[in-house]
Amino acid sequence: MALSFILPLTRFSHHYSFPLNSNSKSIHIARTLISAISTPTMSMSSSSEVSKTAAPYGSWKSPITSDVVSGSSKRLGGTAVDSLGRLIWLESRPTESGRSVLVREAEKAGEEAVDITPKEFGVRTLAQEYGGGAFRVFGDTVVFSNYKDQRLYKQSLDSKDSSPVPLTPDNGEPLVSYADGVFDARFNRYVTVQEDRRENKLNPSTTIVAIGFGNKDIQEPEVLISGNDFYAFPRLDSKGEKIAWIEWSHPNMPWDKTELWVGYISETGEVYKRICVAGSDSTLVESPTEPKWSPDGELFFITDRKNGFWNIYKWIESENEVVAVYTVDAEFSGPLWVFGLNSYEFIQSNEKKNLIACSYRQNGRSYLGILDYVQGSLSLLDIPFTDIDNITSGNHCLYVEGASAVNPSSVAKVILDEHKSRAVEFEIIWSSSPDSLKYKSYFSLPELIEFPTEVPGQNAYAFFYPPTNPVYQGSQGEKPPLLLKSHGGPTAETRGMLNLSIQYWTSRGWAFVDVNYGGSTGYGREYRDRLLGRWGIVDVNDCCSCAKFLVDSGKVDGERLCITGGSAGGYTTLAALAFKETFKAGASLYGVADLGLLRAETHKFESHYIDNLVGKLKNDI
Repeated sequence: MALSFILPLTRFSHHYSFPLNSNSKSIHIARTLISAISTPTMSMSSSSEVSKTAAPYGSWKSPITSDVVSGSSKRLGGTAVDSLGRLIWLESRPTESGRSVLVREAEKAGEEAVDITPKEFGVRTLAQEYGGGAFRVFGDTVVFSNYKDQRLYKQSLDSKDSSPVPLTPDNGEPLVSYADGVFDARFNRYVTVQEDRRENKLNPSTTIVAIGFGNKDIQEPEVLISGNDFYAFPRLDSKGEKIAWIEWSHPNMPWDKTELWVGYISETGEVYKRICVAGSDSTLVESPTEPKWSPDGELFFITDRKNGFWNIYKWIESENEVVAVYTVDAEFSGPLWVFGLNSYEFIQSNEKKNLIACSYRQNGRSYLGILDYVQGSLSLLDIPFTDIDNITSGNHCLYVEGASAVNPSSVAKVILDEHKSRAVEFEIIWSSSPDSLKYKSYFSLPELIEFPTEVPGQNAYAFFYPPTNPVYQGSQGEKPPLLLKSHGGPTAETRGMLNLSIQYWTSRGWAFVDVNYGGSTGYGREYRDRLLGRWGIVDVNDCCSCAKFLVDSGKVDGERLCITGGSAGGYTTLAALAFKETFKAGASLYGVADLGLLRAETHKFESHYIDNLVGKLKNDI
């Protein structure tokens, strides 16, 4: 149900923190590592005692159990606003085998939020393996991808009994997926990315297609744009006369090198003229992303040209020129692992100023701001979130997906003053774990640390969580064991949000550190490119350097160091255990173990990923 508590903004202080993806497998390894590294458990005292009980690190009792952790893993899949200004969000539910459901906020305060998706449907796309952008709301209609058959359906939001109507053909099995669509009012059609696996499941074709709304008979989608390996962000201007999109080709990933294109749409609905706006200049290495047309018909986008950070730019159509709107060493977007990123929105003040509500990341945390793109000035808003993912514009408000060290992944309604320069109300509408605050006294607040790597003059970053428990303290003279986590991706970023799977460890007397090794996002292209050609080397060395830094700082026991990670982080874990002597134990969770098999059997999106991270095989042409 919707959470309705309004928070005065001046009462909040910011804390650094980061997320660790909830995974029940991480809990299963807990007892093994604890028994291998920690001292035997002592008898425990009641939490009602004023003084703390001295007990060996790793032996403390905690109410944050594996059941609590596994039960707090609702996930958010995007937000939108209907014609009446009510928030709609997509949430996955572990209690329903992970089924993803569209939910609309209650019409009146105190009422329950309402499920939009019928029980026989689930909203999720398999496009590009990781999905995202699985639904789009326009007016009183929602178009969504159904998980079981991957077909697109439209559904009216007016009637509670409205049944979804299929828009795309039934292929017998889920071989065609769709993502990241927009409505084209000019031609009454839906324009979206299509991934077609009918001819080749390992190497499907990707195109931008149009799907008619008015046809009584379901027809095969019409291909508008094709010819490259990947497409994302098809975005139409308000008149439906121009379309912008992002495309890229192997062996690049979308954070390596992409191109931004604009196409002009004819009277018959075809794209008849194309211009490459960004990404084709051989003297600039960039990865443009998130194109969006302003209400005045100007094209804005985010790219990392010149300074190496994803900043906001604008296209001057008359001169086919790109100009910077606001430049700073911070990331206004992130890596395109999933479709549907939405890092900024156009809004308007009472003075009719054209403004952009946007978020950016700098030095391990997020900021929310209002950018006057005519003046080139940015005003920061004071809200409790220190990590922000997406922004949706509502009626005289913003809906912000975010979190903090004490707030789990949530959606907040942020009301601005009439000048759109200050946040005056902050209301949590949805929370992934609304009961988590009951454990607040056990929360360990992370510290952003910067540590030296093996390369002289080069530093890396991590978030360190000290052991924390209101009942216990460590035995005299003892230092805590350390569990170091290497995040997946490997092109990803460990970020700041409450996650009970971290607190599971720290509340039992473990220190925990999550490393943003070289190659992680959030710190610019130069930092991200450290891993190119050196995966399994830079990440491993940085993890070992981080552990050594914490030992030398006196924060952890150098004889009780453990490492863990999933997927690409599992590969780092295995390599650290095999080739280094830093860690005493480790756990690779669904980790990469054979690069040859990974390259041969993985999906199209990542099929050339390791070409740049490790290098091509000797027999490759």
